[in-house]
Amino acid sequence: MTHKKKWLLFAPSGLMIIGFGTCLIQWATALQRKQVPTGEWVAAGTLALGVFNAGLCVFGRGVAEGVLHEIREKGPSAVVAAEIPQE
Repeated sequence: MTHKKKWLLFAPSGLMIIGFGTCLIQWATALQRKQVPTGEWVAAGTLALGVFNAGLCVFGRGVAEGVLHEIREKGPSAVVAAEIPQE
């Protein structure tokens, strides 16, 4: 699989997982406010944070693959030159 395909797979997938993890965090918070047993909302919150962090990891991998794609397409000197502000 090419870096571009990995980038196009991982970046949007990571964003979707981050959004899902955020929804799960809200769900765990709602459980706490409903005063369900502590073990239940703590377990739900732990799962939610795990999903959220997994999404960050997948998105980060997508960013890394995007950078690798840019380096292969344009060469390392073009990427470095793009970061240097022109006066």
